Parts: sequence; C-alpha cells; structure tokens
Amino acid sequence: MAGLADAEIVVVGGGAVGAAVAYSLAKAGRTDILLVEKEGSVGAVTTAQAAGLVGQVRSSIDRIRLAMWSVATFSELERSAEAKPSWRQVGSLRIASTPERAEEFGRMRAACDAAGLPVEMIGAAEAERRWPGMRLGHAAAILWCPTDGYLQPYDLAASYQSEARKLGVRFALGTRVTGIRTENGAVTAVETDKGTVRCTTVVDAAGAHAWHIAKMVGLDLPIVPVRHEYIVTVPLPGLRPDLPCYRVPDETLYGRPDVNSLLLGGWEPNALSADPRGYGLDGEPPPIDEDWPVLSGFVEAFTPCYPPTAEAGVRHVFRGWPTFTPDGRFIIGESRRVKGFVMAGGCNAHGVSGSAGIGRHVVEAMLDPDPSPYVRSLSPDRFTETSWDWETARREAQHVYETYYHIGH
Repeated sequence: MAGLADAEIVVVGGGAVGAAVAYSLAKAGRTDILLVEKEGSVGAVTTAQAAGLVGQVRSSIDRIRLAMWSVATFSELERSAEAKPSWRQVGSLRIASTPERAEEFGRMRAACDAAGLPVEMIGAAEAERRWPGMRLGHAAAILWCPTDGYLQPYDLAASYQSEARKLGVRFALGTRVTGIRTENGAVTAVETDKGTVRCTTVVDAAGAHAWHIAKMVGLDLPIVPVRHEYIVTVPLPGLRPDLPCYRVPDETLYGRPDVNSLLLGGWEPNALSADPRGYGLDGEPPPIDEDWPVLSGFVEAFTPCYPPTAEAGVRHVFRGWPTFTPDGRFIIGESRRVKGFVMAGGCNAHGVSGSAGIGRHVVEAMLDPDPSPYVRSLSPDRFTETSWDWETARREAQHVYETYYHIGH
C-alpha cells in the first residue's frame, strides 16, 4: 500500500496536535513523514469536541509566546491556505469579579507587555459596547486582548493536513497502530493493521491514547483524560459571529459566539477522570452522559453577565476527554530511554489553541542542539526518571483541571 511506505518520521495521531507537528516538521525541512490515524479523517475525536477559543493571555512569558506563535500560524493559514481553519480574530474580554482577580490581571498585563502581546484594561461601558447585552457594571477589571479569537477545530486539523501534504507529508487514515519495534534502545519501525513502516522516529500525539502508545516502548507516563463539557444554545437575538470571546475566571466560565448562538463552558470544581490503564488501544474512554447539574450551573453563573442566557434553550452538548498532567505542563520531546521516541501529549486543554506552538516546541526539541530551558522542562524524562504513583498523578491532574482559572494558575 503506497500510504505505508517507509518513512523517516511516523506521527501517531491525527488530531490538531499530530497534524500541527507533521506540518511544523515539514516546514522545518523534515518532509519524509507519515501520519497514522485510526479514524477516517483528521480531527475526528478530541479535537472535534474542542470549543475552539484561542487565548494568549497567560501568567508566564513562555506560555504567552507559545500562544502568540499559534495565533500567527492561524492567521497565516486563514490568509493563504487552500483549506482554512475558519479563524476569526475577534478579540477577547477577560472579566474580573473580585479585587484579587483584578490584581492578577495587572500581573498578566505586565507579562503580556514583556512578551510583546498587546492588551489593555478597559471599562465596563467599552466592554458592553463590544458585546451588546452584556452587563458588566459589577466588574472589578476587564482585560481586552484584540488579537485573540476563535476557530473551528476540525477545520484547523484539515488545514494543517492540506498544507502538510503540499510539503510531502503522507497520511494513512483509517489505520491502527498495533506495535512499535525497537532495537538496542532505539525505534526501528511502527506496526499497523495495514503493514509495517520502518522509521527512525515516532512522535506520539495520540491524545487520550498517548499513554497506550508510550507503553508500547515501555514508558509509563501520567497522561490523564479528564471530562470536559460545554453547551451551545439555540439562536439568540443580537448574537453574531464577530462578537469577542469572553472569560469570567472567578466563575470558571468561558465562551464565544457560535454563529448566532452562544457557546458556554466552564471548569468543574469536582472533576471526573479516566484511567487510561482501564481501556485498551482498540477501545475508548468511558462514554460521557450530559451532566445537567453542572451545565445548569454554568448557565446560572453566567446569567448576571448576560441575562438572555437564563432563558436560552440548549441546542447541543459537547463533551470529551482532554488529557492533563500532574504538573499542568505539556509532555514534549524525546525520551532518554528510547532513542527516536518523541512525545507530543498531555496538552492540558491547549491541544487545539496551542497546537501550532506545540508543533514549534516539538521541532525545537528534535532539531535544535540546544533547546530553551522551557522546552527542556517539558521532557518526558521528568516522569520516567522519577518515582510517582498513578493514584496521586490522577488526583493531581484532576486538580490542574479543577483549578484551571485559579489565580496564579
């Protein structure tokens, strides 16, 4: 089969991260790449469940710069790619309800200034002008980032795929990885249900199955799927797609317009997680039923900011299993234990919005002889060369999710 010819690099996983890694490596000159995805299209699983918000305001300069790189890439793809990511650079409102949160916004603004990201504090009247119908007189501070926005996650993965193909990357869709061969501590081949591919590098970007792929080469990594869900309402008067994204961290809420409907989600204070050891590579994480008490709580918490929310019917509930790590950082780079085995996982809900930046970090980890201290800090070695236990790791990963919008996160 032509799609399974040998390759220098095999990327396992065709979500936004895997597709971004393939695209980024190809742009860096490594074009002998085969991406293997078990579904029939890219972006079909966790990526398809993502809300698509892209925010650049973070508490650290390194994370801001990663997000800025992603935004620059999305803008370039929207401008020049044949398959576009449906990127809308509508800006974002970050709304503080408490003095403590307003102080955090001040620190975030300083970090943004240091990173070169334009942001400004605006008053309630200006924010309400940007989103008519919002009531923000209670806000202690509002931080405006004009270059934030949102996109369609599936479209983004398809855009990466289209551009990567132009650079020579091959895609084996509907193909399952069944094993990884090693010899003398180095990767030599990937086994699939369509044949064996000899290669020297494997990039594990398998999302909720990243643990299973790593286990194939003897690595045990704390990559924990945590439940996340959000709603899209029926159409509401006055909503339009050029309205900004919003975040209300004191209520753990986020959202954006969805054409003429409202997308509303939040971070649950009592999260549910799945143990990847409890399902196989040929299986899936447990099914997720809509948790109406949690979703109703999001609606109730957002209603003071946007009263029409209270009466809005729910058109659809999205839910999925994004993966989290105990320390809240990505797992990126080659394992010192298995030469040629590279991680691109544990994305902590930044898999779509941070995908281009993650791709850049993978390129740096693989090709730069002296990666930055930040990229080195993301190495899988921090888990393979230390002792940890699964119950603690699972609890800590859940805590990262539960405190996603806590001050200083």
